[in-house]
Amino acid sequence: MAAARYRERHTVSRKKSDHLDAMVLANILRTDADAHRRLPADSELAQADAVLARAQQAAVWDRTQAGNKLRSHLREYIPGRLAAVQPITGGFNAPLARTLLAAAPTPGWAARLSRIQLKAVLKRAGRQRGIEAEVERLHAALRVPQVRQLPLVETAMGRQALVLLGKFEAACVAADSLAEASVELFEQHPDAAVITSFPDLGALSGARVLAEIGDDRSRFADARALKAHAGSAPVTRASDRSHTVMVRRVKNQRLAAVGYVWAFASLTASPGARAHYDRRHETGDRHTSAQRNLYNRLLGCLHHCPASGTPYSEWNGSAPRPRSARRAGGGWSPCCGRRHRGWPSGSSRRSSPFRTNRS
Repeated sequence: MAAARYRERHTVSRKKSDHLDAMVLANILRTDADAHRRLPADSELAQADAVLARAQQAAVWDRTQAGNKLRSHLREYIPGRLAAVQPITGGFNAPLARTLLAAAPTPGWAARLSRIQLKAVLKRAGRQRGIEAEVERLHAALRVPQVRQLPLVETAMGRQALVLLGKFEAACVAADSLAEASVELFEQHPDAAVITSFPDLGALSGARVLAEIGDDRSRFADARALKAHAGSAPVTRASDRSHTVMVRRVKNQRLAAVGYVWAFASLTASPGARAHYDRRHETGDRHTSAQRNLYNRLLGCLHHCPASGTPYSEWNGSAPRPRSARRAGGGWSPCCGRRHRGWPSGSSRRSSPFRTNRS
């Protein structure tokens, strides 16, 4: 979109040609090079991590799509199977649920499974404890009366379910394999310890974050640039008396996806994050807006901590700081070693990075 606007400098008829596009791109570098960022110079390790992390995230999306297709198909002819595997840890994505469907893809086959056969299915799926109790539960659940299709139709739909199950199995194996490779490579990066020091940001989520922000310190001039890249910072449109604050739509979708999960998980892992979320919620923000503001605050610390090599830490946001810490300079943030805007030196306010309500 940005490059298309430059074309209007040379023609008003909205025509397009390869020669015109080449001239436009050349003039962008000649006249407006200072207005554009250079390509990031990430290290080889960060580039390799980006390949694996993005492939793993794409594999997870493929797994979700394949699972939804299979679940929707099972509802049409064997809905009792979904109810039978719901109490299993992991639900329909668990290895036991997939192994059971491969052993009995139709209600007729499932009703004929004996206790010995169900026990073999459980062991094949990797179950080691509570086998007898699970066998009795599945033996009763698979024999619950339900509405069934015609015999030939049921058999045909069972064959289709096996095909969809094969695709689902391949997607699960790909996601798990890429997750292990991505975590192994991420742990070799120098910024891994700093990134995983953030509340509830694990190795796999940290690998996705590193893949999108890179390790080139000059890529983002300040924290606001990183927040705009991640989509956590809103867009302000001001003209005359009109002043509108809108959600940023153009953003890095992969970074926004991992940021939503990270901010939500940090509510139970960080007292300061929870206090900041509750404070925004009490002032009128809804869940999505309060969580976006929390993610926006976490990104501010994420911009500074890897550059300074300082792991993230915070004082408990629900308890006041000791007086000795206040005399030493209460405005300093322990997570990033810098003073937040609007915090005077020696202030009695708590030193959590989530204290201020600014974005």
